Amino acid sequence: MLGTKSPFQEVADLIIESGGDALKQCYQCGTCTATCPWRDYTSFLPRRMFQEAWLGLTDFESESLWRCVTCNKCVERCPRGVPIIDLMRALRRSVIGMGIAEAPSALAGALRNLSAVGNPMGEPTGNRNAWAADLDIKRFDQNTHYLYFPCCVTSYDPNLKSVARATTRILTHAGIDFGILEGAVCCGESARKAGDEALFQQLVGTNSSLFETNGVKKIIVNSPHCFDTFAREYPEIGARFEIIHTSQLFSELTRQGRLKPGKNTQRKVTYHDPCYLGRHNGVYDDPRQLIKEITGVDFIEIEPNKAESLCCGGGGGRIWMDTPRDERFCEDRLKQALITGANTLVTACPYCLSNFKDSSLNQSASETIDIMDISELLAEAL
Repeated sequence: MLGTKSPFQEVADLIIESGGDALKQCYQCGTCTATCPWRDYTSFLPRRMFQEAWLGLTDFESESLWRCVTCNKCVERCPRGVPIIDLMRALRRSVIGMGIAEAPSALAGALRNLSAVGNPMGEPTGNRNAWAADLDIKRFDQNTHYLYFPCCVTSYDPNLKSVARATTRILTHAGIDFGILEGAVCCGESARKAGDEALFQQLVGTNSSLFETNGVKKIIVNSPHCFDTFAREYPEIGARFEIIHTSQLFSELTRQGRLKPGKNTQRKVTYHDPCYLGRHNGVYDDPRQLIKEITGVDFIEIEPNKAESLCCGGGGGRIWMDTPRDERFCEDRLKQALITGANTLVTACPYCLSNFKDSSLNQSASETIDIMDISELLAEAL
């Protein structure tokens, strides 16, 4: 086993072989460190980490390796276009794939669950569609137009199953031909962001085989993390599907007149941009247009927003890690939402939703502001 701090070329070579070739592009300007949201919470120095990696000085036992939330803000601002998230993933792959050190215990537990039963919570695989047990949702077959794929959080978390139920209600209301499948597993995004490439490939293989066998061509997702993984990373191994996020589909259906959210909701709504919907994929307008179409909504922008939005802190596998309350981005983001005077905070990501719900309890704000997924808000108005 390599030492914790071994200034050897072998260490740098290991990181490069794990996907860190872009280390050569970094010229140590420090923009990533200055841009990172962690700068306001604790010491986290990506620039230094990349320099140490280049020199073979990486401390593989440092908690800094697991800080990155992959929010993409640094990538957007890097003057050299360095794929910084890929570098962080390479560092983690060096740890996980080579057995040099261990992931934080909570994350390691989630990875074990993913390997054993196909979801990070460790729930029985057969319960993935239990949220739909009393709903008349057909099984996807070769003639079905869309596969609906709720993420693991939406499928298993008792507090978020309402998102999946609201989504299916809307799809049915609009006359969309959709179905669900038994046997699906996690899309694998957390495994890959955590550096467990072998596990990611295993999960991709299970899903892509299932989808192809059943003739899946188009997939509806609630999670921006599923959206990004299916659209950008599955094609790397030849698994190509047409992916649409619920906010995009519902916005389109509203413009077409197939959804008419006319019930007066009487809500003051502000919207939080999920990183993987916004910064990663540029979807900013559809959710806002959809919210503004709902009768009775007074829409108020939160600051900062869109590309400057503060990450909730759940990306990069951190949704499965323990974060001290004073280091949780979502605590400050909720305060920013409260400042707007809105009585409803809407987002379009299960990770964000879960984090904000926890923060609203921490801040005793659950009676002041409702935390909702965009599908729940829309379903309320139909």
